[in-house]
Amino acid sequence: MSSFINNLSSKLPTISTSIFAVMSQMAKDHNAINLSQGFPNFPVSKQMIELVSKAMRQGYNQYSPMQGIIELREAIAEKVSILYGINYNPETEITITAGATEAIYGIISAFVNQGDEVIIFAPAYDSYDPTIQINGGKSIEIELKAPNFKVDWQEVKNAINYKTKMIIINTPHNPTGTILSKKDMQSLEALVQDTNIIILSDEVYEHIIFDDQKHQSAVLYKGLAERSFVVASFGKTFHATGWKTGYCMAPKELMHEFRKIHQFIVFSTNHPVQKALSTYIKNPENYLSLPSFFQKKRDLFLEALKGSKFSVVPSKGTYFQLLGYESISEENDLDFAIRLTKEWKIASIPISVFYLNNMDIKVLRFCFSKNDETLLKAAEIINRIGK
Repeated sequence: MSSFINNLSSKLPTISTSIFAVMSQMAKDHNAINLSQGFPNFPVSKQMIELVSKAMRQGYNQYSPMQGIIELREAIAEKVSILYGINYNPETEITITAGATEAIYGIISAFVNQGDEVIIFAPAYDSYDPTIQINGGKSIEIELKAPNFKVDWQEVKNAINYKTKMIIINTPHNPTGTILSKKDMQSLEALVQDTNIIILSDEVYEHIIFDDQKHQSAVLYKGLAERSFVVASFGKTFHATGWKTGYCMAPKELMHEFRKIHQFIVFSTNHPVQKALSTYIKNPENYLSLPSFFQKKRDLFLEALKGSKFSVVPSKGTYFQLLGYESISEENDLDFAIRLTKEWKIASIPISVFYLNNMDIKVLRFCFSKNDETLLKAAEIINRIGK
């Protein structure tokens, strides 16, 4: 190997291939049921497929506007107004992105500078910290305590200082399936009052929330909305993760800075998919039906697991369920997850990968965004583990 290659330095020396890619490949290699990566195994709406195809036939196959097509941005503004009674300007305050991850990357890149601190809540979605690192920032991790994974707002208050540039929240929360309450949001609102802290509110599972709970979006709180980016995902909402289409909303001054970055990451996103979505989301039933749809899957999965040795705290949102294996094995969670994939033919995600220090709490994450046959077959396997 040449000295040139030997002398290359990595901007992310501790980061390897995403655990989601690793476990999904392992599931494929070992013919295991894949409840690891968060994607559905049931069809996308036939109407959506036809709308995308129609847009392609009509010639919407070239670049869309950098901000996203205005029809979709207007439809999003209308949806947000219906759901939350809040008005965003589709011209200046909404941008269509290549999925939520691109939005998150762009938001952090637009505002985080060398030496800035960003508060994240662990276990945290795995794209947050690497993006913060790439931009010279430092993640300040606030641990959510198992098994209920609630926020200690006094701990957050103690962590805020003059270096704090941003706080990232995620509700409903991946990987724990918890949700932030009205009291939580009010506590955060009070903490950032009279500061210059930006809020990144990752709300990609806003429509997947259970037990008649209401999603507490940052847009509902004036003191948060005025400083927040709200990130959403059409892929998660409409079972089409491979289309990689999402959006973010923010006051125009913040959005102006985000678009500077967005235009040089992807410039624009999938044009025919945007055309299809601009029609599809005008029918509120296409997203209002989702809580009931996914709660039935959660309940089916949990009912089928009643004979297992895993400990369970029912998910309150997202399509992920945590299962504790503390009474089954002393193995670390990565080794245990690998063994389950190879020997038991069931793939999951170890929770330690969502902590900066890889803390092992003997918990695995399982995705229940699958057809009923898959869930029942997976539960039958899980019920035999440790017996």
